[in-house]
Amino acid sequence: MEVIGRAAVCPRSASPLVVGVGASRGVSAGEVIGLVEATLAEAGLSPHAVAELATVEARAGEPGLLTAAGRLGVPLRGYPAEALATVEVPNPSAAPLAAVGTAGVAEAAALLAAGPGAELLVPKRKSAPHGRPAKATCAVARRPAVATSAQSGRRRPAVEPAVDRPGAGQ
Repeated sequence: MEVIGRAAVCPRSASPLVVGVGASRGVSAGEVIGLVEATLAEAGLSPHAVAELATVEARAGEPGLLTAAGRLGVPLRGYPAEALATVEVPNPSAAPLAAVGTAGVAEAAALLAAGPGAELLVPKRKSAPHGRPAKATCAVARRPAVATSAQSGRRRPAVEPAVDRPGAGQ
């Protein structure tokens, strides 16, 4: 794993969300940002809760991805295709398998970057440019919640109370 770029602001490492991004060569920052913002909005998630973008190393140097991460104020993290290929994803595809060597980039990168116990909140979505095929996909994962024990100072999983909240799960 390699952090490819860092935004001008401090990364939001305590933020709970990671957006995995799959991209074709030459993807524009506008296409990536538009997809990420629309996906978060449709899921009722805040862009301010995003800690980082994650992708496959083979695409981590794409100017469109680097610019998108910078505009979103988060780092872009690249993972080897071999590492992404070990992550079970709900929507594997032959296209990234042929292009970069793994059947899933967006979902796998989101889950891998979010860490053990991560939850896939939004499965893979494709961008919808007018008049040409999509060049970007994204998926959103949530890092497992952790809390610090006041007595030991060690981190432990946080337990979220089971309550009905208006709008939850939409």
